[in-house]
Amino acid sequence: MTEYALFETAIGVAGIAWNEAGLVACHLPEREAETARRGFLRRFPDSVEAEPPGSLRPTIAGIQALMRGEKADLSAAPLDLSRTPEFHARVYEIARAIPAGETLTYGEIAEKLGDKLLARDVGEALGKNPWPIVVPCHRVTAAGGKPGGFSARGGVNTKLRLLAIEGAKAAAQGDLFA
Repeated sequence: MTEYALFETAIGVAGIAWNEAGLVACHLPEREAETARRGFLRRFPDSVEAEPPGSLRPTIAGIQALMRGEKADLSAAPLDLSRTPEFHARVYEIARAIPAGETLTYGEIAEKLGDKLLARDVGEALGKNPWPIVVPCHRVTAAGGKPGGFSARGGVNTKLRLLAIEGAKAAAQGDLFA
């Protein structure tokens, strides 16, 4: 059974969904709670809204801290990777290691995977990331200081906003806006 919870952040209502194995999804902050709720119910029609277990409270606190512009480490958040292709899981593991305020390019992740020609595949994997913020796909940019894509609501503007909140050097210097 999948359960979900919504919670306030400095920039709107965010949410997490989980099962007995860990997080199955995260929802980026929205202005309205109902928008986030509909997002979970679209993805998990049989899910129920519930009080999050104590084991996920640090994840919620970390997401809230990041949205306030504070540093937070979400690398210990438990993910249910049972429906995640192996390549995607490897990409997500590398992305999770990018500290707040820093970025890697799609090509740099591809090189860490052993082949710089995998950059497009890295982007595809990140575009299917079910755990934005916890798996910080917004910290992955295109070559040459370009932001690259972002599949969440608001697209690249949301990505740039998240990077700015985190104080990413590239966002602060305006490099991503080129």
